[in-house]
Parts: sequence; structure tokens; C-alpha cells
Amino acid sequence: MKVLQFTIPVPINQTIMSQHELLPYFYPHLHRHEEIQLTWIRKGEGTLVADNNMHSFGPNEIYWLGANQPHLFKSDPSYFLPKSKKVIQALTIFFNPSGPLSPMFDLPELKPVRKFINSHESGFVLPQSHVAEIAHLMLEVSNKTGLEQMMQFLEIFRKLMGYDKLLPLSASSQVRQFSEHEGLRMARIYNYIMQHYNKPVTLEEVAGQAHMTPQAFCRYFKKHTRHTLFSFLNEVRINEACKQLTEGAYESISAIAYNCGFNSITNFNRVFKTTTGSSPSEYINSYLHNVQEKRAGQ
Repeated sequence: MKVLQFTIPVPINQTIMSQHELLPYFYPHLHRHEEIQLTWIRKGEGTLVADNNMHSFGPNEIYWLGANQPHLFKSDPSYFLPKSKKVIQALTIFFNPSGPLSPMFDLPELKPVRKFINSHESGFVLPQSHVAEIAHLMLEVSNKTGLEQMMQFLEIFRKLMGYDKLLPLSASSQVRQFSEHEGLRMARIYNYIMQHYNKPVTLEEVAGQAHMTPQAFCRYFKKHTRHTLFSFLNEVRINEACKQLTEGAYESISAIAYNCGFNSITNFNRVFKTTTGSSPSEYINSYLHNVQEKRAGQ
């Protein structure tokens, strides 16, 4: 089991780290670190878990993850198939706002930057209209050194602070306030659910991952996630179903239901409508309508 808390290796004489990734799939374990993370997904698709919330991600999207915010970019199952030739490609900027950069952010001229950082502890997804602009600056940061790198780094903040509607990835950061031991336990639970959501999952099995009785596990999981096990499991399954519906490559809605771990189409339809506010057919029709409107407006 991978350790939940780890430190991003920052090169000597640098306070900002850029990381280019070209891999078969994203790091598959829930984790956190003191550094803020700004990630540009250049290639790849899957599910982002941030705190106890889930978001589908795809190519050309940018995500800000707060310091010590538990997260996991889970690549789609197709990336893990034995003969898969798929790859992910990403560029990430890491920096620790409480490390060597802290005195700089305390300067009177940069107090607004500190305020911006503090107000986005739960992360955010960047509106698509701004991705190209920030992606260009991220490339500049990764390609520069010294003063030029720092200037491009601060330019990212100048741009971000001028944008409206930076949608948070999580409603609250309270769920991340747990000890190292609890963090490891939560990571084990999350990882088990993310790897087995498409199969029958029992309370006893998941409680066993936490080395707890089912009764104790229910109290523990609700305290740390504000979900019951099965409400969280259903959210994972519905999130995956939404992705499969919008991708369009499916035989039938019932096939998606069973592929995502539901044992009946009736139960799937009920949970889907409760979670999304619409039926599966209404959801896909709305999605296709929005796609057509965007194309017409281009």
C-alpha cells in the first residue's frame, strides 16, 4: 500500500517544480502532499477524486488541488487492460505556499495572491475558455529558470485572479483533517472502492480493508466523508455511468448499468435520477443538445 502523505522532490535551488508525465496511466492511489498542484491534462481521461467528491476529467483540462487535499486521478479501466496502448500525458506545477515561498506571499504587494491561495483550499477546475492561456504559461514556467521562471509563475496568479467562477472541487476541506494513520486507512478504503465499484461490494469487505467491524466502519466512514458507504459507492458508479453515456460507445443503457456494478436496471434508473436529477435517457439527450449548441456557436 502506498503512503498517503508524501513530499514532492523539489530540485536544489528551486522552489517551483514542474513535472511532465507520459505514462500508461496516472498514479493509481489516493494521496496528498503539502504542495499545491496545478495539473494540465494533455491526454487521458478518467475520474478525479478530490476530498470526497468525484469529477470526470478529460484531455485539455486544468485542475488546481489545494495543499494537503487528498486526491486521485483514476484513469479509465481501459488504460489497465493487458494489451492497452493508451497513455496519459500531463504537465503539473508544484509549489509549497508555506515553504520558502511563504515570505514572498507575505509581501504587501502579494497579499492578494496569499488571499487567493487561502480561498481555494478545496481546489478548482479551470473554465475551458481559459485553459489555453494558463497552459501556455505553465509551459513557460516549465521551460524557464531563475527570475524568468518566477515572473511566469506570478503571471499565472495574475491571470487566475482575474477569472470568475472558479468552481471548487470539494464543498469543504474539513474531511481532510485526519491523522497520518487515518489518512492511510482512508486511502485503503478509497482505493478498494475505486478498484471494485463495478463488482458486488459488501459492507463487510470494505470494513475489512479498514480492519474494523461493520458497525464501527459505518460510523467512521460517515464521520470522515459525510457519506454512507453505499451512497459513496453509488456516486462512483453513477459518475462512471455518466462518462460511458457521453462517450457514446455502448450497446445499451442496461449494459452500462451492469458494467458499473448495478444488479438491476430498475435500481440503476432510480439511483441515477436521484444523483443527477434526470433519467439516463434525459441525461444523454441534454448532453447531446449542449454539444450541438456549442458547435453552432463556434
